[in-house]
Amino acid sequence: MIKNVLARSRYLILIAVAGAFLAATALLIYGGIEVIILIKQTVSYGEVSQKGAKALALAFIEMVDLFLLGTVFYIVALGLYELFIDDTLTLPHWLEIHDLDGLKNKLVGVVIVVLAVTFLGQVVTWDGVRDLFGFGAGIAMVIAALTWFLGSKGKKGGGAGQAGG
Repeated sequence: MIKNVLARSRYLILIAVAGAFLAATALLIYGGIEVIILIKQTVSYGEVSQKGAKALALAFIEMVDLFLLGTVFYIVALGLYELFIDDTLTLPHWLEIHDLDGLKNKLVGVVIVVLAVTFLGQVVTWDGVRDLFGFGAGIAMVIAALTWFLGSKGKKGGGAGQAGG
């Protein structure tokens, strides 16, 4: 009986899948609406200036950040569903997830891109006063650590696969 309960308990992950999918959907729809509103405001305002161009570029960078966060939640939803419920989803090869390490690797990759976009947003709006070097160095260290994490996971997995094959 306990074996059956434990085997079926994997369906509890559907709560996380639904939550992550709803979060992804909300972020992507919200981002799409924001882009449309931003374009309408830009066209209706009609003034072209260097300051306006910087503000517009920053707004679009923030939209990309929002879309990337939506993508993270979407990948989490798909990955958890594939891992715990049904691994026969029809997905592009690059989005297939076969183990928890695969899900972590995909997430780390997107987190690195989000950090880079965040830094880009700070660079675009830099006023010459704030310490961008410290901020950039902090982000660079996090990206370096995540890259090392990905590399060390690949070496461990590759070594085990070569020894066994």
